[in-house]
Amino acid sequence: MRLALLLLAACTVAHADDAISPDRPDFTNGPDVMAAGRFQIETSGAWQRDASSRLRATPTLLRLGMGHDLELRLDSDGALRQRNPDASGRGDLGLGFKWQLQDGDEGKPGLGWLFEMKTPTGSGPFKGHGLRPGLSFLAQWELPGGYSLGTMAGAFVDRNDADQRYTAALMSASFGIPLGEKLHGFAEIAGQQIASARNGGNVVTAGTGLAWQVSNDAQLDAAVFRGLNHHTPDRAWTVGLSLRF
Repeated sequence: MRLALLLLAACTVAHADDAISPDRPDFTNGPDVMAAGRFQIETSGAWQRDASSRLRATPTLLRLGMGHDLELRLDSDGALRQRNPDASGRGDLGLGFKWQLQDGDEGKPGLGWLFEMKTPTGSGPFKGHGLRPGLSFLAQWELPGGYSLGTMAGAFVDRNDADQRYTAALMSASFGIPLGEKLHGFAEIAGQQIASARNGGNVVTAGTGLAWQVSNDAQLDAAVFRGLNHHTPDRAWTVGLSLRF
C-alpha cells in the first residue's frame, strides 16, 4: 500500500512539472509530442496585410498523444475573410503526425519528424487543389540559462496558379529567450516557402513574440511578423490560446 502511494505521489509530481509546450506562436515546430491519451488545442486570431490586401484567419491545431513518441494532428486556417479582392470562407484541413526520435536535454538535442497532408476541404478561393503532402525534420537544443534554439527543415508539394504541381522547401530557426518563470519570448527567421517565382516565390519572415504560461495546461501568446521580400505579406500578427486536457 505504501509503495502504491509513493508511486502515485511521484507520478503527480512528474505531471505537475510537465508544463504545456505548444507549437505556436512561431512558425518553427518543436520535436516534443503529447503524452499518450492527452489532448491539446492551439487556437488563435491571425491578421495579415500588405499594401493592397488584408486577410483575417483563425488558425487552429488539435493534437492527440498516441504513445510515448507519437501524436496525431489536425489543423486548419479556420474561418477566413479577405479584402481586395473581397472573399470569405474556411481553410483546408491538414492531417498529420509527429514522431519524436529523441528527448532533448542540455547534452543532446530533441529530434523529430513531422508529416502533414493538406486536403482540398476548404471553401471558395481558399480551397486548395488535390492532396499536398509535406515532411519536415525538427531539432531543438536546450542552452544554458534557459535559452533554446529550434530549427525546422523540410519540403512540401503544392500547386501554382496554373494548377501545376511543384515541390518547395522550407527552413526556419527560432531562438527562445527566458524572461521570467512563466514568461518567455522568441526571435525567428523563417523561410516558409522556398520556390521559384512562377510557384509563388520565396516567402520569408522575421518574427518575435511572447508566451505566458498561465498554468501547467494553459498558455497565452502574441507575436508579430515582418515580410522580408516582395513575395511575402508586409506584416502579420497573432494572438493565441493553447489548452491541454
